[in-house]
Amino acid sequence: MATFFGEVLSVYSRAVEEDDYDDAEEENDEDFQIRRKIEEKREVHTRWCPEVSKAVESSGKLKCSDLIIAVGPNAAGFVSAYVLSSEDWTQVGWVSLWNERSRSSTRLDTAPLPGEPGCVFYQQKSCPNVLLCQCTCYIAEDQQFQWAEKVLGSIQSRGLTVKVLCDSPITEYKTPSYMNGNSAPFLRALKTSAFTDNLPCPLLEQPNIITGLPAAVLNQCQVQRLPAVLFQCFSDVIHPDSITMEIYKLALSCLSTRVKLETSPNMEILQKLTTINDPQSNLYT
Repeated sequence: MATFFGEVLSVYSRAVEEDDYDDAEEENDEDFQIRRKIEEKREVHTRWCPEVSKAVESSGKLKCSDLIIAVGPNAAGFVSAYVLSSEDWTQVGWVSLWNERSRSSTRLDTAPLPGEPGCVFYQQKSCPNVLLCQCTCYIAEDQQFQWAEKVLGSIQSRGLTVKVLCDSPITEYKTPSYMNGNSAPFLRALKTSAFTDNLPCPLLEQPNIITGLPAAVLNQCQVQRLPAVLFQCFSDVIHPDSITMEIYKLALSCLSTRVKLETSPNMEILQKLTTINDPQSNLYT
């Protein structure tokens, strides 16, 4: 209601019963409880094996000098065929989460089964300060910042360097001229201001951007002022491919003294990865 002087007054309307206000408050409370349950269900958890858990409890956070995160089928496949194929790595933890496309990760106290999508941490036996995370499951947009915050929050930041390997289709690469003479697959890098090491590939040109979990991790590293670099492989194939996987060897060449890369990939693992998406039948077979 407005007075003659233009002042607006809040007046209770007799057309609305008091019970209607009570019902609205009850609905708001009910909506709040539903949202809270959904948020709790979609919460991201980091889990460690008993030995690592004891080390984390004693020092507060896990000591680590190099954290390598592989996101995407080719990045994860490269890690399996060129790095984890040796017996120098052991599984020490995992990330448990639930969303519409990762329903198999609801077991909070059980690591993902072999071949099951998930985010698994491996530690190098000869150099325990090197930690590798192989991420093969889908992480929703509302869980990506959580993932980066929880994982990096559980690792000691002093002396830590983060390296992210990720896949991207060539159709997302923007360039003023056709490919600039580059033939797929090829690498581009994006780094935080604290990362000062030499790069084995050019920086990602504008207006290209990074999205998804890799972007969340790099952003979190920038906030925490951690030296971090992201290597994005642009490829013309969407499934695991041996040629695309091999390009990641350039990204880890600077870690040759701490991470041993196999000169030739494990053919059994490579064949399993590259044939899983082969067509089973077509017009000619």
